[in-house]
Amino acid sequence: MIVKPFEEGDLASLGVIAEKAFGAAWTREMLETDIANEQAHYLCAVTDDGKIAGYIGYWQVLDEGHVMTVAVDEDCRRQGIGEALVREMIRTGYERGILYWTLEVRVGNTRAVRLYEKCGFELAGVRPRYYSDPVEDAGIYWLKTKA
Repeated sequence: MIVKPFEEGDLASLGVIAEKAFGAAWTREMLETDIANEQAHYLCAVTDDGKIAGYIGYWQVLDEGHVMTVAVDEDCRRQGIGEALVREMIRTGYERGILYWTLEVRVGNTRAVRLYEKCGFELAGVRPRYYSDPVEDAGIYWLKTKA
């Protein structure tokens, strides 16, 4: 597996993964709009046979990165793909000048919480009732990279 920058031809695969993972919360159209933002950067995990197995998207504002979305195809989960995406995002973001990272995650999404904590993110606070359908609090996580 490799992690590479998003290319226009990847959008259909990202849309399928997003809609399976998030339903109406992240559709292909929403991804397309987000990717068009000049502050947005997306990376894709690609298997040896060329299948897109997952993606991560973030926005960069000066020296700060905000993780917008992460998803791994259902058939490819529990293979370290999410961790590879997060670590490559941090590495390439640092090359772009990002020193600080932030994200929100459902407090009940224990797999995602474990992933972010494994990659060095620390809980900094909670946004009550941040998510809907179902209503749930968001954990606010931060990471300062080594300068």
